Amino acid sequence: MIFVTIGTQAPFDRFIKMVDEIAANLNEEVIAQTFKSQYKAKKIKTVDFLAPDEFNKLFKEARMIVAHAGMGTIISAMQHQKPIIIFPRIAALGEHRNEHQMATAKKMKELGYVHVAFNEKELKDLLLSDNINCLHKLSDSASPTLINSLSDYINQIN
Repeated sequence: MIFVTIGTQAPFDRFIKMVDEIAANLNEEVIAQTFKSQYKAKKIKTVDFLAPDEFNKLFKEARMIVAHAGMGTIISAMQHQKPIIIFPRIAALGEHRNEHQMATAKKMKELGYVHVAFNEKELKDLLLSDNINCLHKLSDSASPTLINSLSDYINQIN
């Protein structure tokens, strides 16, 4: 199952429509949290809003996450070691208040942390690809290197 989320701040109809159209070529269930979307999906299952426990359940069950470029979703995918494709909202199209999602997407792509699509063709290519994997993993705890560095620093100032 592929889980699609756009966050809960504003609809993202352009993105949901793209995913819905691409889903015709997928042999897999696609469930999308669409938050106040005006677009009526034909191929994917949509849910307007999910309570946190329902959201987390779908997130954990999903084979892949497809989302707006929200840092909360990106971090969750890396913590759960889920492949994620992000598609940034564009403020110039009225999808957000500024271009921070575009900046996030560009930086995440530069770092090689997530799969990024900036247009419909890239989104389709990624969704239809057989080798989408988790590019970067985050732990729930700090690395031993960071802990040792902090311990050394504390010991030096004491």
